[in-house]
Amino acid sequence: MSNKYKLASIIISIILLITISLFLWLRPNAPDFSQYEAGKARKNAFFSYLLPIIQQQNDEILIKRKQLLKWQKYPSELGWWDKRSLSKIAEYYRLINFDYRNEKHWRQLLIRVNSVPASLALAQAANESAWGTSRFAVNGSNYFGQWCFEKGCGIVPSKRSDGKAHEVAAFDSPKASVVSYLHNLNSHPAYAELRELRLELVNNNKKVTGIALVNGLLNYSERGEQYIKELRNMIRFNKLEQYD
Repeated sequence: MSNKYKLASIIISIILLITISLFLWLRPNAPDFSQYEAGKARKNAFFSYLLPIIQQQNDEILIKRKQLLKWQKYPSELGWWDKRSLSKIAEYYRLINFDYRNEKHWRQLLIRVNSVPASLALAQAANESAWGTSRFAVNGSNYFGQWCFEKGCGIVPSKRSDGKAHEVAAFDSPKASVVSYLHNLNSHPAYAELRELRLELVNNNKKVTGIALVNGLLNYSERGEQYIKELRNMIRFNKLEQYD
């Protein structure tokens, strides 16, 4: 075989290897966490799988935040495409009629476009999905107990109260579940207190941790204070703040 064909064969092999690696890395299905023994083995598998997804999505949010800060600093240099992009970001974060000349609007947007401590996300995912083994996690890639309100949008809870119409949202992948969760905390009115707690820490140059923000989740669960206590204990017991 000539050197030319050898080189072509090597290149094809490399491309094939990269393609297979990407497929394995980007596959939508999570591991079957029930195959791991309950306790340390399952926890390690759960955190090892979900942490990179959470970190990646937080990184993307911070990249977007960096761009917003640049636009805020030089609003006169915004072109039509920048203004269009800015408007779409504001709309995504539930800010209607955003005006780039209004400092109050900028403040509201930047309060929302920021990362969520990984320790908090991991604790909530573990709590809401029973370490990835719940029916909603397995069948709907829903790791955060998020609801939806259109018939057929998700999975009907087996113990749904009479008169209730909600379903537990179903996602195409764990990544989609993480994206929705972060967006929910960053934009829904129910978590305005969490965002204010984060803003106070940022303004005082203090580290934003899950323990510091957990009190802003009073509206996340019907269990209220008990839910917050559970999350706080999970973060501390599993030493999750090392990931913040």
